[in-house]
Amino acid sequence: MDDITRDVVVIGAGAAGLTAANDLRKAGLSVAVLEARDRVGGRLWTDVIDGAMLELGGQWVSPDQTALIDTVADLGLSTYSRYREGDSVYVGPDGEAKRFTGEMFPVAPETEKVIDEITARLDAMVAEIDPDKPWEHPRAAEWDKISWDAWLRQQTDDDEAVRNLAFATGSAMLTKPTHTFSLLQSLLMAASAGSYSHLVDADFILDKRVTGGLQQVPELLAERLGDDVLLNQPVRRIVWGDASVAPERVANAATGQRVDDLRALTARVEAATASSTGVTVIADGVTVRARFAILALAPVLYSRISFEPPMPRLQHQMHQHISMGFVIKVHAVYETPFWREKGLSGTAFSPYELCHEAYDNTNHGDERGTLVGFVSDQNADDLFRLSAEERKERILESLSHYYGPEAKNPVVYYESDWGTEEWTRGAYAASFDLGGLHRYGADQRQPVGPIHLACSDMAGAGYQHVDGAIRQGHRAADEILERTRG
Repeated sequence: MDDITRDVVVIGAGAAGLTAANDLRKAGLSVAVLEARDRVGGRLWTDVIDGAMLELGGQWVSPDQTALIDTVADLGLSTYSRYREGDSVYVGPDGEAKRFTGEMFPVAPETEKVIDEITARLDAMVAEIDPDKPWEHPRAAEWDKISWDAWLRQQTDDDEAVRNLAFATGSAMLTKPTHTFSLLQSLLMAASAGSYSHLVDADFILDKRVTGGLQQVPELLAERLGDDVLLNQPVRRIVWGDASVAPERVANAATGQRVDDLRALTARVEAATASSTGVTVIADGVTVRARFAILALAPVLYSRISFEPPMPRLQHQMHQHISMGFVIKVHAVYETPFWREKGLSGTAFSPYELCHEAYDNTNHGDERGTLVGFVSDQNADDLFRLSAEERKERILESLSHYYGPEAKNPVVYYESDWGTEEWTRGAYAASFDLGGLHRYGADQRQPVGPIHLACSDMAGAGYQHVDGAIRQGHRAADEILERTRG
């Protein structure tokens, strides 16, 4: 096993970790980036499936994502607009597909009025929220104790209005049932995009794509680091603080001895938290000794690593209240974008359909047409109880309700299932359960001794997106640079 020494060791070669590593390198510090996978990018993954280039992970760039936009420009990449010419499609509770233009779904006038009123109310609430500190709002505790679904149903008894309002942060973003997360968590999701109106506007939030795929961002960032990015290196142990004060284990110790050992361990954790004596990170093929470490991976994966001494009790408790959502990203490629011939943009929505939303995802310059659809939360769970063929049939049937029978016959079909990814275990990102954001939000980004934290899951602006990952990478690097100057 190789044994190397660096100023900083970064665990995770996604956008956050690679951004931090590049910042630190530019400032003159030595770095090593350890990645468990055989590729860089984390939840960004562009690949060729049956001859079709597909964005298996994150892909869109919206106007508010300035950190990502700046990085794309710095790397010399270009973008193009998502196809959106023509009518969108909405399927209501009666199962009828209705064409429409603009932002408002073709619902009954009274339902439209309710949606407009509650959207205005939400925009006003979001305007009061600092996405980087939502827990500081005077009503944060109150808003974190009520579920998103319950709050909406307090506002109206119009079920169709509730479903349309709820799915933007539920099925579409947090990818969890709306009764499982709080109003505050939903407001954070909206605040991260600037407003609730932005979040429900597909032309805003899903504005552009990177020509050639968004995974090029981490790939090019990794190129700048060269041999300091080490793949196939899952981290197994992190020894932090002064390991030499670890108490010796006594076989068959008396009860009093066990209590003394526990007290000693608690003291050791407290001492390590206050120290900056460094870390030793043990991966499968390399050991890295460094002054600082950055955990640049989803917090749901921290438990895959053994920490010596253990992380403080606050982190143990906090991370039990964070979980990933679950979504199937469906890719269907056709010989031609047949929906365009029908005057359709490819944009489709329905809180009643298995695929709650779908878009034209045709690659720049490609003569074939690609649709991307999404199945999330309970619907995704249920589908994976079926065979692959049954699942495909159900999903394509749902797409056909938007686009017609031609949608049932793609030449390439693929389901991105991030729930089975060993080093991700869900999508799109992690969020708190009811009450967790107010209780622990202020602590989630705090360094633990020499260990710093960065990923899109803990972002404010850009939360859950590549933009947020990049922002968090910059932040973690700045924290370490500040400590080195001190």
